[in-house]
Amino acid sequence: YLAEHGGFDFLAAVDDYLKVHSTLKTLPQALVIVDLSTDTEKSLSFISTVAAEFEHCAIIALSDKPDVDLAVKVMRSGDLVSLPLIKTDFIAALSKAREELTTDSKKKAGCRVITVYSNKGGIGKTSIASNLALELAKITKEDVALVDLNFQLGDLTTFMDVKPAFTISYMFENLNKINKEFLLNTMERYKNSNLYVLADPPFFKQAQDVSRKQLGQFFEILRETFTYVVVDTSSGLDNKAISVLDNSDLVLLPTIVNLPALRNCQKCLALFKELGYPDKKIKVVLNRFMENDEISEDEIEELLDRGIYWKIPNNYFAMMASINKGVPAAELNPETNVAQSFKDLALQVSESIFKQELEDDKR
Repeated sequence: YLAEHGGFDFLAAVDDYLKVHSTLKTLPQALVIVDLSTDTEKSLSFISTVAAEFEHCAIIALSDKPDVDLAVKVMRSGDLVSLPLIKTDFIAALSKAREELTTDSKKKAGCRVITVYSNKGGIGKTSIASNLALELAKITKEDVALVDLNFQLGDLTTFMDVKPAFTISYMFENLNKINKEFLLNTMERYKNSNLYVLADPPFFKQAQDVSRKQLGQFFEILRETFTYVVVDTSSGLDNKAISVLDNSDLVLLPTIVNLPALRNCQKCLALFKELGYPDKKIKVVLNRFMENDEISEDEIEELLDRGIYWKIPNNYFAMMASINKGVPAAELNPETNVAQSFKDLALQVSESIFKQELEDDKR
């Protein structure tokens, strides 16, 4: 099949991953085809390492049990093709790999907009948005935008300790000029990562004239540029906030475990239902969670009439140190339970989005 497709020279068939790893260091480009049918976890670990270390390498994984869970694990590294090989499927994977290796543009999945919203202040939505965005950039190695759409009281620049030269008000004043190159050159890149930060306007009145149409246009431009857009919003629910929520693929609704916060969360869920948002779009996140809270997880799920999507553990000292120093939790100390939780949340978000796409394709 390789010979028939063309464009590839067969080098070797080996079962020594260390040898393959050493060989890849000497090659300007390479295609690695890995059989996952035996010793699956070791093989997955290998392709993950290759994907992380060698940008010039394309990967095709083969499996005799190509279920959704396995596809999700492979997605950040390469393509999954079922065994026994179907010629058309394998040739298609080869063509995709060839295109990836011969084009300068970075492969890019469809963009997903993830908004962190709460109608109550002090819940931790800015911490969640900033930490989630950074972990998504690390894990997926895709370009991620972190956008402060809290037009009046935004805090993202403080939480990330950045001083961007341009704010969102500048973007709205120049919507007709904005394109991918413009965004990547004007948004603040966080420490040479794939995360780009866009700050809130410096003056209240600069956001007063922003229309729903402008917001929709702005989101279209963001979608053309980034693979993930993480949005931090205000606690209000005006026309601007609803426009942001309408333009979101996933809404994380954080709450903490006390009755007033849970009642507010309950009101949000009722309002989202009135707005016609499907249940799969809205995910409840418990922040500052403790196993011995007076209100149990079962009681919370009964009150809200839905399951809890994620629980972020309570770690006051780690989070206060992170906020006061303007450094995301994993950057300050990746060993803390809360830093690990943000990393796992990013994995959950990226994998659940991909899994949904696979399920939609099957339908």
